[in-house]
Formats: sequence, structure tokens, C-alpha cells
Amino acid sequence: MGGGQKRVDAQHAKGKLTARERLVVLLDEGSFEEYDMYVTHRATDFGMDAQKVAGDGVVTGWGTINGRLVYVFSQDFTVLGGSLSETHAQKICKIMDMAVRNGAPVIGLNDSGGARIQEGVASLAGYADVFKRNVDASGVIPQISVIMGPCAGGAVYSPAMTDFIFMVRDSSYMFVTGPDVVKTVTNEIVTAEELGGAATHTQRSSVADGAFENDIEALEEVRRLFDFLPLNNREKPPVRPFYDDPERIELRLDTLVPESANKPYDMKELILAVADEGDFFELQAAFARNIITGFLRIEGRTVGVVANQPMVLAGCLDIDSSRKAARFVRFCNAFDIPIMTLVDVPGFLPGTAQEYGGVIKHGAKLLFAYSQATVPMVTLITRKAYGGAYDVMASKHIGADINYAWPTAEIAVMGAKGAAEILYRSELGDPERLAARTREYEQRFANPFIAAERGFIDEVIMPHSSRKRIARAFAALRGKSVETRWKKHDTIPL
Repeated sequence: MGGGQKRVDAQHAKGKLTARERLVVLLDEGSFEEYDMYVTHRATDFGMDAQKVAGDGVVTGWGTINGRLVYVFSQDFTVLGGSLSETHAQKICKIMDMAVRNGAPVIGLNDSGGARIQEGVASLAGYADVFKRNVDASGVIPQISVIMGPCAGGAVYSPAMTDFIFMVRDSSYMFVTGPDVVKTVTNEIVTAEELGGAATHTQRSSVADGAFENDIEALEEVRRLFDFLPLNNREKPPVRPFYDDPERIELRLDTLVPESANKPYDMKELILAVADEGDFFELQAAFARNIITGFLRIEGRTVGVVANQPMVLAGCLDIDSSRKAARFVRFCNAFDIPIMTLVDVPGFLPGTAQEYGGVIKHGAKLLFAYSQATVPMVTLITRKAYGGAYDVMASKHIGADINYAWPTAEIAVMGAKGAAEILYRSELGDPERLAARTREYEQRFANPFIAAERGFIDEVIMPHSSRKRIARAFAALRGKSVETRWKKHDTIPL
């Protein structure tokens, strides 16, 4: 019962499940094995010796999701506000150590008021022990955090170092310093929701990968994500049965790209057309919407997708989209998930805000991530691939294995109008001559064949055959292996 019936009722009144109810939803029925149920804290200051509850505010153990092993911890807000004590931290560390030893993911359900003040530095030491394990496990096993209540101060740094963070709308928030401290120090008046609610972290800060309406939806979606991921970095992602013909022809794709180069279209249509059964798990959907990231399956096997979205900012790369995609590419590479890149990019977003914000460094993150990746990579250019952005978006030159283009692809240093104005500057006063020059440049470069002549594009394919060709490409790359030079680690432009 945790903190007792009264506190359980208060938890339910807020629309939240208890720590144990959450594990019932997350894990397969009857699969949960609990550890350290009888652990209590050892503090005696401030009357704590009279407040001992079995389990000390966190439920830990292991179970299965669709039959696959997973370690879990679920913080119990009904016990001293879910605050983290020395023993609470030791329980979390124990299952993280077991997860790394046994090669299985960790899912943390966070619902905690932060460090237990009565224990002082002992609780801070507990947080640091957890942080160290997050770092040691990074790239070894997938780590997923679900924020299901308050998460403040030091508590936010453990989720921040995990691979995926999900939040629950209206009942969860994350911030380093709360509204009261903000008001005292900076005189800003802000609510907890505005400061660190789900909308803030999914749309503005990019801290969270997704937000859901309630506890049950969040946990069901975590189960769905779990099915795409391998158990650890030595295992392949799971292969699921599929009932969708890999040779399926999609005639609607032949008319996806509009006649006019300035008209947008929805890149998600192409993603859903390529995916098995149209099943796509999108990540960070509300942040940097000019790039799409997420997981789908092709022939039952997990593939990571990075795709420019022409509907938003014409699909330009900018600071936010570069960071979002770079982080995703690095995750896929760490866990041996092949990457499909769909390209329609007119370049990097111009402007002082971008330059002052360091777009050079942030754009370099994405370039670095792709160049470093050794997993199978297939790229398809649907329309524009201009300038440096062509290079960055998984071009042949930085390590993509198979590069396709549709006949509508335009691979050039820049758009035809801008190029004509530079090449024929002396004719700027004659609009008709300039228009003719622009058409001439378009005929020369607004197609994929110059790049195909050089071997930079392996094949110009018909849009309707995209699923078939991409499926065959990934099938041919299943045995890919790359030897890399020894190094302690790289120095990615952070």
C-alpha cells in the first residue's frame, strides 16, 4: 500500500496511477519479479526513525514486455513524496547493475519530489551514483525514462542522460529550479506547467521525446517503442512477423511531388508507404518539425528514419533539426539499427538568429553523426538536395551505402534562380535573358542524372517502386561490417 490508503486515494484523485499499478500496465501479466521489497531507510534525524515504510519509496525488479526481459524501477509518490534517499538510490543502482550485466534495457518511471532533505548529502551521493550508472550504461543498453509526476533539481539529470524521455500532460513536469526559486532569483513569475510541463519540453526545449494524455497511454506507447529496440548493443533488434508484401507497388507516390518546386507535400506519406503495415513510431514529433525522426519496420526489421519535412520551413536544416536528427542517428548507430534517410532539403536556414545560435556547430553535429555511423544506410532523394545540406543528409560521400533518387530530384549547389543571378551577374538588368539562363540551368542541374553519371546516385528509381527497392537495399546490407581505427573516443562538436 505504500504510504497508505489516504495517500493512494490522493494519487488517484490527481488522475495518476500508483507505482505498482503502473508496472501492471507496463509489463506482461504476471511477469514482474520484485527485489528489495523490505528495504527501509536508515536516517534518524528530524524524526525520520518514526517514518519507515517498506520499499522506501521505489518499487524495483524485472519483468517482460511481449516476452522480452526488461529491468524497471517505479517511484512511489505516496511514500515521502517519492523522495530519493540513500537506500532508494541503492535499490535503483542495483537493478541498473543487473541490467548491464544481463544485457537488458532499463525503464524508469519517475514520480518524485527530489532529494530527501532530511538525509542531506547522503541523498545527493545517491543521485550521483545513479548518474554514473546512466553514463556507464549509455550505448550498452537502451534506457527509457517516463516522467509521471514532478521531477526537479538533481532528479532531472538522470532522465536527461537516458535515450528516451516521455511525459504525461498536465501531471508531469521537469525543471532544475522550481517556480519559487525562479521568482526569488530573477523576479520572473511562471507556473510549474509553463516552466517545465510537457508542452514546454516537447515543443521548445526538446528535452522530452513525446507527451501522452495519461499514465496508461504513456505506458502502452513505451511498450510499443520497446518492441522496436534491441535488448543491448550486442544483439540485433527483434524481427517481427509481417503481413505486408515487400514488393508492394505504391502508385500514389508517383504524384506525391507537386509540379511546382515551391509547393510543399507531406513526407510522412512516403514514410507510411514504405513501412510495413504503415506502422511508424515518431519521436519528438512536436519539436523541429522540419525534420522527422522515428522507427518503422521493413520486412519485420527495425529501421530508423530521418526525413526532411517540406511542409515546415520548406524542409530546411536549422539548429534544432540538426540536433534532433544527430541525436537520433547516434542512437541508431549505437544499437545497430539501420538508417533510412529521405531527402528534400533546399539548404540551411539563413538568418542572424541561426548564425548567432551556432548553426555551424549544430549542423556539424549531424554531419559528424552520419559520417561516424557504420550501420547500413539507405538514402532516397525525392526533390531538392542543395549545397552543403546535400552532403550532410547521408550522401554517398560521408558513408551512405545505397543512394537512390526519384526522377524529380534536383541535386545542385543551389536553386536555379540564385545560380543564374551569380553566373550571369552582368545580365541582371534583362529579366528575359535571366529567365532563359535560369531555365538553362534548370535543364542542366534540376535532375538526378549528373550525380548519377558520377556514381554519387546508385540508381534513379520510380517513386511507386520505393518500398521494394529500399527493402531490397536493406536486405543486401544485412551483413555489412566496418573496421574503425582505435580511439579512446571522438570529439564530436558539442
